[in-house]
Amino acid sequence: MKVVFRVDASFEIGSGHTMRCLTLADALKDRGHDCEFIVREQPGHLIALIEDKGYRVHALPLPESVTAAPDEYVHSHWLPGGQQQDSEDTLAVLQPNGCDWLVVDHYGVGAPWETRLRKSCRHVLVIDDLADRAHQCDILLDQNMGRRADDYDKLVPKECVRLIGPQYALLRPEFAKWREESLSRRRQRTELRQLLISLGGVDKDNVTGDVLDALEASSLSDSVTMTVVLGQQNPWLEKIQQQAASLRFKVTVKQGVSNMAELMSQADVAIGAAGSTSWERCCLGLPTIMLVLAENQRGIAQSLAEEGVAIQTEVSQIHEALSQVTDGELRFAMSDKAAKLSSGSGVSEIVNKLEGKLT
Repeated sequence: MKVVFRVDASFEIGSGHTMRCLTLADALKDRGHDCEFIVREQPGHLIALIEDKGYRVHALPLPESVTAAPDEYVHSHWLPGGQQQDSEDTLAVLQPNGCDWLVVDHYGVGAPWETRLRKSCRHVLVIDDLADRAHQCDILLDQNMGRRADDYDKLVPKECVRLIGPQYALLRPEFAKWREESLSRRRQRTELRQLLISLGGVDKDNVTGDVLDALEASSLSDSVTMTVVLGQQNPWLEKIQQQAASLRFKVTVKQGVSNMAELMSQADVAIGAAGSTSWERCCLGLPTIMLVLAENQRGIAQSLAEEGVAIQTEVSQIHEALSQVTDGELRFAMSDKAAKLSSGSGVSEIVNKLEGKLT
């Protein structure tokens, strides 16, 4: 089975879309399927990372005018040149042999683009989080909590299979591997000793630095240790390292880690963004102080807060959230609720669906 992914990363888009596509690609490759990527060369792209993982990348150059065509989507500016130009460029890569599955993970793409591409692929899987535009696809994946299948009633064909909810979250196998050890540790209800701070792959506004300032001014005990994880694209590494060295806490700064599940399993509380890594934290039962860093994260944050899985707050109010999570019983309750949302098996179920459509 040949699977082609159309996904972008940039300083504005971030890395989450690419990372979850890589998770699916890895699972497909383990089953013996061939995967390739089509990526637009925007500033902050992750082409080298994808290639380092062994995948062929078809790089689409930026059009001469990087202003998006006047499409109807909120995120049309994420697709330089617009849907017409991008669909033509993608078709040029796919033709003449096409593919069995085209996986599309891009907020700037919708039904017009997908309809044009159908001539070169047998099936289309769309990964979406917004339910704000129509799609022409065979399978629709929305892994977000609070989303309902009927949110897509008027947006996808009737025969489209809808995979909805965090049970389908695209998590790497390492999270399922560390799950039981992580949950067992949290049952002990120990005191708050270790914080994990991770605010996405880019953090272009250096919210991490603001969080460290807020922690320094808080009443948190000096004995608490902290691990700061920066994405490979984060441009603030040197500044964060200097800031961390001046704090009253012991702070370790890491960038581009390959053992995120292990780091999460060792932490008592995370301070993180309400992006796709939310489901990684849920799988490991990691209580979270959650910040909204983009408008499309707001729904996830609100749903998780309402479920008692996370405490949604602003940087200026982190000290209040910290005062709550020092309570071991509260942290255990948050952990227990989080773990019930995602078991880490979603990617296997999705691969089964893709294979099943071709039999």
